[in-house]
Amino acid sequence: MKVLYIRYKKSSGVFEGGERGAEEKFRIITEIVGNDNVDTYYVHDEKKKNRIIDILRGIWYFPQKYYYGLTPSKVSQITELAKRYDVVWIGRSVFGIIAKELKKQAYCGKVFVSFHNVEATYFDAKLWRHLPFRNVVIKCADANDRYSCKYSDIVIALSERDNGEIEKRYGRKADVIAPVVMHDTYRGCSNDEMTATTPLCTILAAFFRPNNEGIQWFVRNVYPHVDIKLRIVGKGMSQLRNKDWMPENIEIHSDVPDLRPFMEETDIMILPIFSGSGMKVKTCESLMYGRNILATNEALEGYDLDSERMGGRCNTPQEFIDSIKDFSSTPRPRFNRYCRQVFLNKYSQAALTEKFRMILFN
Repeated sequence: MKVLYIRYKKSSGVFEGGERGAEEKFRIITEIVGNDNVDTYYVHDEKKKNRIIDILRGIWYFPQKYYYGLTPSKVSQITELAKRYDVVWIGRSVFGIIAKELKKQAYCGKVFVSFHNVEATYFDAKLWRHLPFRNVVIKCADANDRYSCKYSDIVIALSERDNGEIEKRYGRKADVIAPVVMHDTYRGCSNDEMTATTPLCTILAAFFRPNNEGIQWFVRNVYPHVDIKLRIVGKGMSQLRNKDWMPENIEIHSDVPDLRPFMEETDIMILPIFSGSGMKVKTCESLMYGRNILATNEALEGYDLDSERMGGRCNTPQEFIDSIKDFSSTPRPRFNRYCRQVFLNKYSQAALTEKFRMILFN
């Protein structure tokens, strides 16, 4: 079996949430069919500098339902390449127009599409209300999700919530529910070192509107009322230093190549997310490293967890404050064995491999 895997961009650095998810699916597919049997087509290449003409061309094609960076010529390249492959796996539903064109060209293989979000919902949360062309982008994303449902053979959703929204909007249920998973890169040793009375708390997030709003909410409503050391780690987060609401004593680490030392030092992961779609990759990372987690309902969406054993489910300032103070007064192991085991059982790469094997060879 030969697979052509369509991805958004070839990254030159740290993967963001969506591309991290695409990378994990790529790992699983190559494990199943063999590395030599999977080729990747990147819509973007971050290593190449975008010319002004490329940026303008991308904007021009939005109203024609080509998501940013995708063009008719690239879709033509993909449909021509597809003739050599048994499966075209479109890594994001926002490229659903590729599925539409493949069916128009009578492609004989199977078309798989992965939904990382319900994209209209995602972009509605992501884009500022006053942003020019905001509605054009949302309509483009919505149209591509519709194409993904109409023209693909297999639709893959992250969660039952997304599945319900996909059915409501587009009249089709997902064929497979495949939650966020990760290749297990943690090689640390579990230990019984206890959390500190002044706990080190980490917020893991990329610079992105819902993340930024959640951080701002936490910094304003929780941070002044607890005795903690707060650290923010993630792609592009150095930009937060320019915010007038960001205290100088909060550590910010941007674009770090290796999360491990930051995660191992952390007493509590703080996940204050209130909007979005799909599942949050940062939650999976926190589980993989066996951290204690305090998180909102949105950050836990799609995850099957006992929130008390995890650390705590918090949606109000007082809930975060009370939970953090409980950690301070009653130290517990920094390494949360329950979280680590949940990751291994449900959200490691191995947990999804057999499910993908079945849909590829069915």
